[in-house]
Amino acid sequence: MKFAKVMPTILGGALLLASVSSAGAAPLSDQSIPLQVPYVSEEGIPLNNGSDEAIFNFLGQQEQFLNSDVTSQLKIIKRSTDTSGIRHFRLKQYIKGIPVYGAEQTIHLDKTGAVSSALGDLPPVEEQSIPNDGVAEISAEDAIRIASEEATSRIGELGEAQKDPQAELNIYHHEEDGQTYLVYITEVNVLEPAPLRTKYFINAVDGSIVSQFDLINFATGTGTGVLGDTKTLTTTQSGSTYQLKDTTRGKGIQTYTANNRSSLPGTLLTDSDNIWTDRAAVDAHAYAAATYDFYKNKFNRNGLDGNGLQIRSTVHYGSNYNNAFWNGVQIVFGDGDGTTFTSLSGDLDVVGHELTHGVIEYTANLEYRNEPGALNEAFADIMGNTIESKNWLLGDAIYTPNIPGDALRSLSNPTLYGQPDKYSDRYIGSQDNGGVHINSGIINKAYYLAAQGGTHNGVTVTGIGRDKAVNIFYSTLVNYLTPTSKFAAAKTATIQAAKDLYGANSAEATAITKAYQAVGL
Repeated sequence: MKFAKVMPTILGGALLLASVSSAGAAPLSDQSIPLQVPYVSEEGIPLNNGSDEAIFNFLGQQEQFLNSDVTSQLKIIKRSTDTSGIRHFRLKQYIKGIPVYGAEQTIHLDKTGAVSSALGDLPPVEEQSIPNDGVAEISAEDAIRIASEEATSRIGELGEAQKDPQAELNIYHHEEDGQTYLVYITEVNVLEPAPLRTKYFINAVDGSIVSQFDLINFATGTGTGVLGDTKTLTTTQSGSTYQLKDTTRGKGIQTYTANNRSSLPGTLLTDSDNIWTDRAAVDAHAYAAATYDFYKNKFNRNGLDGNGLQIRSTVHYGSNYNNAFWNGVQIVFGDGDGTTFTSLSGDLDVVGHELTHGVIEYTANLEYRNEPGALNEAFADIMGNTIESKNWLLGDAIYTPNIPGDALRSLSNPTLYGQPDKYSDRYIGSQDNGGVHINSGIINKAYYLAAQGGTHNGVTVTGIGRDKAVNIFYSTLVNYLTPTSKFAAAKTATIQAAKDLYGANSAEATAITKAYQAVGL
């Protein structure tokens, strides 16, 4: 299947126009991946109210861990209990006290305290394979400098960092060459001379760049929104003026204007009579509140990080800027050029998509390349589309304003906008960080089928409705997936989440299973 048309996409917190071609690939095999296929005990293993000792006893009984030090290298980094009473534990691997990149394991306890599943991805790293016995030869400051020099070579002299540069020492198993490296992981995040957010893996022994990839890939007053509708806004009075600042949700929602420049966050918007006429700002503020409310009311999640993280939005970024993006700190909207896009804050599912990238960053933290990156994009699409729940299109309110009915993507029919709708048609090239927003269509289609039902590729799915479908996919994201999860792991995790929420033999678990089968997984 060829993707010959110019394809609009939402990328890693950014909107982009891209043109790529797909390559055919063999269907996914049923190969077993350690800890990505759930362990389900016939009798169940009681965990004595989930004590840490019992968790590690369970891990020690697993065949792949026998005669290894892996169990002693895993540390519990998060515990949570969902509304159905399922308890979730997230563990991370450390060797010589150094974290192993992407090496996370999740263990899930049913309501009786028995292990229902264990999912994750632990790379094949042995202690003796760690270079230089885990001792770095360069400093964290050296790694930050090396990353900055590489970024400068691509875009020119760097402006002010949007996040204070930090470098963390990690053990990194590089899938492409099969080697294990001691690396510093750092990030360059700037707006000038162009928006750039790149993650670097710097060899801590010799200073070489082992790997890198882009995270932004070039991709109560009243007010009137972008489409002319009137919205109610929560604002703050300060003296004789009103600020576009909402202090009632989490640690606040604040909306700024860049005044068509590129400095962030810009200027906090104010108004004299609390009747707001900046349409892009009205929508950005209202839709950020709607997104916060969705996560709070539906999942009892307090903001993007679960702890009320302040949501900052900036509108009027740049001049006729045809993009919107999450940069790890805040959400940014261009005004569009009036032809390809109108003001990009004018669509709730786009705002919800971008802010969901923040939720992903604070939960599964799916790596933004190849299949994990496509999962990242798909979950942002799924949550954004569900927040709006108007139709199965994404970005239809702001894309090509002069062409009625057009959209960025379709969850019901991804092929309308150049995406594959089955795994065998996935893109396997190097463009677009390995097809992160191209291949998201496969998971989007599975979600649509689970929610709405239908027959696809000869498989008939009985839909369970958006409400139950989004419960399952949200739980999958925050409780089961790990940074390097691929499509096979996502299938296993989503089915297990459905079983844990609704029962092993439930209609919901059946729908999820068949939905993935219908897209060739």
